[in-house]
Amino acid sequence: MITKRIIPCLDVKDGRVVKGVNFQGLGDVDSPVRLARYYSDCGADELVFYDITASAEGRALFTDILRETARRVFIPLTVGGGIGTVDDFDRVLKCGADKVSVNSGAIRDPSLIGKAARKYGDQCVVLSVDVKRVDGVFRVFARGGRENTGLEALEWIRRGVGEGAGEIVVNSIDTDGVKQGFDLEMLEAVCRVAKVPVIASGGAGCVEDFLTLFRTLPGVDAGLAASIFHFGEVRIADLKDAMAAAGIPARREGAKRI
Repeated sequence: MITKRIIPCLDVKDGRVVKGVNFQGLGDVDSPVRLARYYSDCGADELVFYDITASAEGRALFTDILRETARRVFIPLTVGGGIGTVDDFDRVLKCGADKVSVNSGAIRDPSLIGKAARKYGDQCVVLSVDVKRVDGVFRVFARGGRENTGLEALEWIRRGVGEGAGEIVVNSIDTDGVKQGFDLEMLEAVCRVAKVPVIASGGAGCVEDFLTLFRTLPGVDAGLAASIFHFGEVRIADLKDAMAAAGIPARREGAKRI
């Protein structure tokens, strides 16, 4: 089994980290700069920074906060929100991002994935997919989960990988913020069609949810979560100790127990 990654997510709105349930009812959490430094110090493998209203508001991602955040972290940083052109990739990478996450922009223009992959390498291009069940079918949502695109999620993911996406983040709207475990059914289906790293997002509520994820679906490369880390319900050091005890490989060097 390959080493599994633990990835905190900073959903940023108006310069602050926020969190809700099922993509709704967003509440204030903290400064993205402070949280980024905390996660960099305490053993997170990577960090995701989403400007969650950039696409819905039709604007570019705020770069001032991103630059300050990037200066504080010493782990890979993936950034998304309002990414609609190759120039947006360039701008975000120059602000300190290691990878760029594209969602609504790729839905509008699927060729963006391939253009960016050819210019920066497929390892730099992350396809983030917000998925919700509609009449028993996995559907892709856009604009921060506000808009049902009508796209069938598995087919869209297959296409995105074919275009050059080097990694897939699967955001389950059904389980987001509910803290009852990852959406294993959805993730299993995605792993069957995506032959690139898959990151599970949405639903983690405790350490055991991560253990269940990696035991049940060894094809999933990473677990992403927000509120359980933000509010101290799960400490990353404790999670990695539990993973090691369960025989699930995880990077453990360099972390501070904070």
